[in-house]
Amino acid sequence: MSSDQNLSADVVIVGSGVAGSSIANELARAGISVIVLEAGPRVDRQHFVDNFRNLENKPSYQGPFPSTPWAVHPPNQMTPNQYLHTSGPNAEAYQQVYLRMMGGTTWHWAGCAWRYLPSDFELKTRYGQGRDWALKYDDLEPFYYQAEVMMGVCGPDPKVEDLGSPRQQPYPMEALPISYAAQQFRKLINEKTPYRVVHEPQARNTQPYDGRPTCEGHNNCMPICPIGAMYNGGYSVYHAEAAGAKFVPNAVVYKIERDSANKKVTAVHYYDPDKGSHRVTGKYFVVAAHCIETAKLLLLSADEQSPDGVANSSGHVGRNMMDHTGVQVTFISGDKALWPGRGPLETNVIDNFRDGDWRGDRGAYLVHMVDDNQVDFATQLAISKGYVGKDLEDQIRYLASHTVRLFSHNEALPDPDNRLTLSKTHKDALGIPHPDVYYKLPDYTVRSCEHTRGLFKDLIGLMHGTDEQWTPGYFPQDHPSGSTIMGVDPKDSVVDGHCRTHDHENLFIASSSVFSTVGTGNITLTVAALALRVADTLKKELLHA
Repeated sequence: MSSDQNLSADVVIVGSGVAGSSIANELARAGISVIVLEAGPRVDRQHFVDNFRNLENKPSYQGPFPSTPWAVHPPNQMTPNQYLHTSGPNAEAYQQVYLRMMGGTTWHWAGCAWRYLPSDFELKTRYGQGRDWALKYDDLEPFYYQAEVMMGVCGPDPKVEDLGSPRQQPYPMEALPISYAAQQFRKLINEKTPYRVVHEPQARNTQPYDGRPTCEGHNNCMPICPIGAMYNGGYSVYHAEAAGAKFVPNAVVYKIERDSANKKVTAVHYYDPDKGSHRVTGKYFVVAAHCIETAKLLLLSADEQSPDGVANSSGHVGRNMMDHTGVQVTFISGDKALWPGRGPLETNVIDNFRDGDWRGDRGAYLVHMVDDNQVDFATQLAISKGYVGKDLEDQIRYLASHTVRLFSHNEALPDPDNRLTLSKTHKDALGIPHPDVYYKLPDYTVRSCEHTRGLFKDLIGLMHGTDEQWTPGYFPQDHPSGSTIMGVDPKDSVVDGHCRTHDHENLFIASSSVFSTVGTGNITLTVAALALRVADTLKKELLHA
C-alpha cells in the first residue's frame, strides 16, 4: 500500500461530475483545500468530438466515450449491458447509461435544466403517495438560481410562460429560438388541443457565456456538443482547478474508513489502474459518484463496524431505485413536413401533466417532442416497404421530413424492493463487484404510462399519423435516483435535508441518489442545486467553526 502521506485536504470529494466539481469550485474559491478523486480518466473534449465524427453509429450516446478497464461504465442503453446487471419484472426499464470520467455524465446530456415543482417535494403530504423530502422548494430556490448561473441556463420569461416553479430572478439567458419542426408542433398542439407546449429550460447558450459560444443548432447535443455551447461538468472542473482544487483522475475509491466510534469518516482508499492502493484523509467527505456508483461504494465499504455498509444503519442504501421510466413512439405525420433535425434536440414540451390532484392515483409526466434527425428511421422504414432506386430516395426524403418522435418522463415512487446490490458473479479488472439492480415498476407508474399512451395515440390521430413504432415495454431515461434516500427519520433514510448522512456527521452525499421522489423534470439542475447547498453548509462549518 502506498502511504501518500501528503494526500489530505479539508474536504475530499469522490466523483467529478456536475455535483462534485461544482462543490469543489465553491470551496476552493473560499480558500478551502479540496481533493477530488475521479475513477475515470481525464480526456480532452476535442478527443470526444473526433470520436463522434468517426462513429459508425452516430446515435450511440456512449460511443464517443469508451470506458476503461478500471472504471467501467454501461456501454449501451438499448441492449442488456455488461456492467449494470438488471433483473425483475421490468429489468429493461432500468438499463441506465452514464459515464465514469472527469466531468461526469453531463458530457452527453441533452442540456434540459428543469426545476422541480414545490409539490414534488411534498408528494406524501399533498397526494398521499411516496414520501416527502426533508426540505422544501423554498429551501432550494436560491441554489436553483445559483446553479442556473453556474451552468448558463436559458429559459422563457416567467411572466409569459410560468413553468410552475416560483422564481426570484429571471433566467440568466433568454430562451432558445425554437426550430421549424418545434414551431409547427407547438402551433398544432396549442391551437387544436387543450394542452400547452412550452419552452424547455436549457443549459445551452443563447449568447456567449462563461467562455462558451452561442449554440449553433448542430443537432447532436447527445452524444456531444461539437462547439462546447452546452454546459458540462468539465467546465466546473476547469474553474475549480483554476481556484486551487486538486483533481486526481483514475482513482477508483473502494473503501470509506471511519473512526473507532463509527461516527466520523477519517479517510477514503482508492486503487490506481495498477491496483496500487492509496489513502486520502480529510476533515469532511462528500460522495458525489452518481446514484449507482454512490450506493455501490457505500455497500462496498462494509466491514465489522458496519456489516451492511457505510451510512446504512437504516438498511436503505441501494434501495428505492427510481427513474423517469416512460413511453416512446415514432411515427410519420400525414400533415405538412416538419423537417426535424435542425436546432437543439429538445426545446419544447407538453407540461399539462406535471401536477394535479390525479397524482393521488397515478404518476405525473412530461412529454418531449424530440427534434432529432430521422434519416436513419426513414431509411429503414422505406427499405422495409420495398422501395428501390429513385423511389427509395424520394421516400427517404419524404419520411425523414415527416417523422415525429415523442417520449415521456413518468414519475416513479420510492420502493425499497427496487434495490441495488453488489454482484456475486461479476467483477471488474480491479476485483470490484459490478452493480446489480432489481426493478419492478410501481402500479402508480404503470397507470401513468398507460395515460401517456392514450395521449400519444390522440396526438398521432391529430397529426394523421401512420407507421407508428412503439418502443417495447417501458423506456429508461437515465435519471437514476433514490439509492441513498433523504428523510427526517434515520430509521428509514440515509441522509437529512442537508444531504449529511445520519450515521456519520462529516460525510455528505451529493447525488440524485438522495432524491425522495423523482418528479418529472430532468434531474441535473436539482443535483447541482443540492450540491451547491452542500457546499454552502461546508463553507459555514469550515470557515466559522
